Amino acid sequence: MSAFIQFEHVYKTYKMGEVEIPALADVSFTVDQGEICVIVGASGAGKTTLLNILGGMDTLTSGVVWLDGQKISDYNKKQLTLYRRYEVGFVFQFYNLVQNLTALENVELAAQISRNPLDAEATLARVGLEGRMANFPAQLSGGEQQRVAIARALAKNPKILLCDEPTGALDYVTGKTVLKLLQDNSRETGMTVLIITHNSALTAMADRVITLKNGQIHAMVKNDHPTPVEEIEY
Repeated sequence: MSAFIQFEHVYKTYKMGEVEIPALADVSFTVDQGEICVIVGASGAGKTTLLNILGGMDTLTSGVVWLDGQKISDYNKKQLTLYRRYEVGFVFQFYNLVQNLTALENVELAAQISRNPLDAEATLARVGLEGRMANFPAQLSGGEQQRVAIARALAKNPKILLCDEPTGALDYVTGKTVLKLLQDNSRETGMTVLIITHNSALTAMADRVITLKNGQIHAMVKNDHPTPVEEIEY
């Protein structure tokens, strides 16, 4: 097992009554440790299903998934709960912050359930929010809230960071700030980052690009010279 993340012939089928809806069909790919992998595809292509399986929020129908030498596709419910708690950081399109907690308290909350958490204040400072720690989410802009969400995920000190349309609710300038933060963090810490998006322009920032179409891998590209986010137009 050399790859950090490995999907082997993964299928996922949802059942609605007697109707079966295929979400993923024979999906196989690898991602190396420290890479930024961008997964692109139209709505309904299977991007979120793939991310949810890797994040331990959904189970597959058949196939095998490995993370860092561990066969997570064999995990039971208790193992998946611990996996989500300790190994995975999540960043969603709509922040999912606790509204009655300050930015610092939101980050501390995640750190409290982690094995080897990073310092909450230092992590918020790293994302440029050293002056906003005492603010509640309603007092922050969308970009600031997304940076709190990223800090919350990073403070868990996870093995992988999974981002579901992290700039989808942000304007262009703020979105680029958030993407630069993700790219810089990956380069500085060696954290493996997966970003799913419908915006193919973001593929320029990636070390690896996977294109999904109708639940299958349409293309896979290894990019040896990712573009710095500040140079990308999307």
